[in-house]
Amino acid sequence: MTMPAATLLKQAAAALLAPLTGVGEAELAARLECPPDETLGDLSLPCFALAKTLRRAPAAIASELAAQVNGQEEAPAAEAAGGEADPAPPIRWRAEAAGGFLNLRAAGRGWIEALLRQAESPALGRLEDGAGKRVVIDYSSPNIAKPMSVGHLRSTVIGRALANLHRTAGWDVQTVNHLGDWGTQFGKLIAATKRWGSREAIEADPIGESLRLYVRFHEEAERDPALVDEGRAWFLRLEQGDAEARELWAFFIRESLKEFQRIYGRLGVEFDHLLGESFYNDKMEAAAQRLREAGLLEESDGALVVRLDEQGMPPCLVFKSDGSTIYGTRDLATALYRREAMGGDKLLYVVGAEQTLHFRQVFAVLEKLDPTWEQVEKVHVPFGLMRMEGRKMSTRRGKVVFLDEVLDEAVRRALAVIEAKTPDLPDKEAVAEAVGIGAIVFGDLRSRRMLEIDFSLEEMVSLDGETGPYVQYTYARACSLLRRAAEAGAGAVPAGADGVPAGADGVPAGADGVPAGADAAAAGSGAGTAAPGAEAGAGTGSGAEPGDASGLEALGSPAARACLLKLDAYGEAIRGALREHEPSVLARYLLELAKAFNRFYNSGRILGADGGGETAAKLRLTAACAAVLSHGLGLLGLSAPSRI
Repeated sequence: MTMPAATLLKQAAAALLAPLTGVGEAELAARLECPPDETLGDLSLPCFALAKTLRRAPAAIASELAAQVNGQEEAPAAEAAGGEADPAPPIRWRAEAAGGFLNLRAAGRGWIEALLRQAESPALGRLEDGAGKRVVIDYSSPNIAKPMSVGHLRSTVIGRALANLHRTAGWDVQTVNHLGDWGTQFGKLIAATKRWGSREAIEADPIGESLRLYVRFHEEAERDPALVDEGRAWFLRLEQGDAEARELWAFFIRESLKEFQRIYGRLGVEFDHLLGESFYNDKMEAAAQRLREAGLLEESDGALVVRLDEQGMPPCLVFKSDGSTIYGTRDLATALYRREAMGGDKLLYVVGAEQTLHFRQVFAVLEKLDPTWEQVEKVHVPFGLMRMEGRKMSTRRGKVVFLDEVLDEAVRRALAVIEAKTPDLPDKEAVAEAVGIGAIVFGDLRSRRMLEIDFSLEEMVSLDGETGPYVQYTYARACSLLRRAAEAGAGAVPAGADGVPAGADGVPAGADGVPAGADAAAAGSGAGTAAPGAEAGAGTGSGAEPGDASGLEALGSPAARACLLKLDAYGEAIRGALREHEPSVLARYLLELAKAFNRFYNSGRILGADGGGETAAKLRLTAACAAVLSHGLGLLGLSAPSRI
């Protein structure tokens, strides 16, 4: 089973309204909206589009539908994800007309049970949108022999999040790191190494020494332009297979990969394929020959191009006037390989916005070469630059901020917070690594990707406000509550929440103003019943098995209701992030869920709230929120420590 195509409540409301309106359920689910004010209801149906077919004014239609809904018995809920064992509980509705809008509010206990089951299901976050299809995602792509700067972060974390989102949507995902391991820069680096480098210095610090030599080459070339020709000559020797040039080139690649893998390991990033630009050296001529045979190559000032006048674009350069290839040639060969050899139904390129025209040209040439390329989804996922003091970072001038140093600083600050608040926390260094790096990753993903970022170390490593650590701390708070519930009574704790001691769940002040250490009031002092597990139908030890309505009325409070409605929107958040190729949609959702849970947490006693039923229901909601927070953080590439 998988999560429904729309929210569970939208599906249920659509099933109720379909026979009353004559409109299909899928279309109705798409028309249903969330009212701008929660006091108006949970869902709202604009009736204006119905006026033509029903031949009545929208306000009259809304009034008639409200009367019909309020006069009906409980309507069956849409099938809950993973709910094969038991039928989905019925959902009752209350309706009210407001002008041309029909406002609906879920009533009774059935909707609460249905939403809790959905969050407790093993199918949480699992979609079928990409079933039977393969996507090849190109991201990160640092240049060999250059350090990974904070500027490389954007493609890396956006691409990794999109890969995770496609996986949970059922796609067969193949990730590719298209390493920058070829080009004239290697001729420059070899020339600099021969002039000013030493084998010992390079072996001691391959990346740092390579950067020093590369920067010096460009500084010296400004005074002695002949150096540029020397660099070109070395690159030509590299292309021709010169043993010395090849040996140095292979050494730079080998040592760079060691450093890259170390940083990728800290970020939790892995790739299915490391295929650098050089991998396509023997494939470009075949791609060019296909263009020749199709009659697409034309001469222009000595160069060979594919004209794109009909597409309103300048020509795509394939061969320069000296006969050498260029990025367009390589990317055409790359795309052909990813479709034909790797079997990609969808090709994703997570590359900076400055390459937008380039990819438009490449995609247009592919479609001119073979019309079946129109059936392949080809997507350039652009993102704004990360600047330093308002300027683009430049490796040539050494104007970069090393990513490793930023990660170290964020982890150092996270550890300082942990030392101050929970000095006895086990594995605190590992937790600080997860929280500090979480701050960096989430800080990039929470904003729309096309926004440019002016690098600020203070902002990037911040642990307060709308940050990854705020969401992580919220998850840890929920785990701590569930752990205390199990210790106070008997029963299971959701996976990952074990080992959390009482009092280790202070949440830093977030956007909702929840103070750290504000847990005692919500936890109470009574002996609560056990926390339910996170598995499907997990009410273990709580006295509230699926279908048992005991205490569910307690979740009708405004704070609990807001949590439930936000849980129901998880599938839509995943689909929205996929549809827009925009991880920030999911990041913003997780912030909203964390705020909603913290408000619920502080709205009243949870442990010892009553003799059992109310506490058990509140613990089920706590476990459901924890499950979604953990799953969503994982999709974005963040760890979810159960203790902070």
